[in-house]
Amino acid sequence: MKLDNLLKRKRNTQYLLYSGKGGVGKTSLAAADALHLSRKGKKVLLISTDPAHSLSDSFEMKIGGEVKKISKNLFAVEIDPKKAMEDYKKRFLPQIEKIGHLKGLGLGDTFDMIGMTPGIDEVAAMDKFMQYMQSQDYDVIIFDTAPTGHTLRFLSLPDVLDSWVGKMIMLRAKLSGVTNLVKKFLPFANEDETTDAGLEQMEAMKTRIENAKKTLSDPEKTHYNIVMIPEEMSILESERSLEALKQYGIEVEGIIVNQIIPENMHCPLCSEKRKQQLERLKDIRKKFKKFKIKVMPLYKNEVKGMKMLEKVGKDLFP
Repeated sequence: MKLDNLLKRKRNTQYLLYSGKGGVGKTSLAAADALHLSRKGKKVLLISTDPAHSLSDSFEMKIGGEVKKISKNLFAVEIDPKKAMEDYKKRFLPQIEKIGHLKGLGLGDTFDMIGMTPGIDEVAAMDKFMQYMQSQDYDVIIFDTAPTGHTLRFLSLPDVLDSWVGKMIMLRAKLSGVTNLVKKFLPFANEDETTDAGLEQMEAMKTRIENAKKTLSDPEKTHYNIVMIPEEMSILESERSLEALKQYGIEVEGIIVNQIIPENMHCPLCSEKRKQQLERLKDIRKKFKKFKIKVMPLYKNEVKGMKMLEKVGKDLFP
């Protein structure tokens, strides 16, 4: 988490991703980070791809599916995968019968993927994700991601979609008169694009997907942080995440160990639990010794509202 570098940069959008097992506090940390950077003068967009939409709870205000101003320099949006999926299906499902006869060309897998395949909500969410990634309006874009398993599938989608678009380009080259049909079910077609969804448009889409892949795997632009708690299940999942992220060419910059119980001599239970956590912390430092490790406390009060988020931000970046 190279905060100093982020603060010094001029308008060259940086991307911060917080990921981890459900319940480790990544939403609180992402929100605190976003607020802290915005208070330092950076224009920040905070995006939640977690269906639980805890951002609204963190800021104690309704955020929703459109970009909303939270405070000076700080904006947020909650991507709703179900709504994105519903909108997505409305655009192309009525055309499925019309294109069904094209399956004989060996592209059945392609049409199945854009139809009712499980995970279509993630495809639709990736559509929104890529739109925001192309924005040059912000200094920093922070992603509060879904629990680890969903996040890894989410990050693999550019490869899936790249392959799919490649098939669409081949289809366009083989078939005449398919242009308008393709336009109706392209997941990333912009409303202001012409009705001719021809080879040039699909090549442009392929380029956008490739750019997204490059951005996610560029450590100069994308800073990936894993959040864990000092418990065995969280540690094991974090190890698996690191291995999976290597396959996608994504480097992890920092690891945050969250919810460490403060010392309290008057609470035997707290003291015993803290002792266990500190033993786990030793293991964490050994297993993840090549990463920057930041330790965060368990707070007396729930982390929500501007006051608490400011406090967490200051502890995160002292």
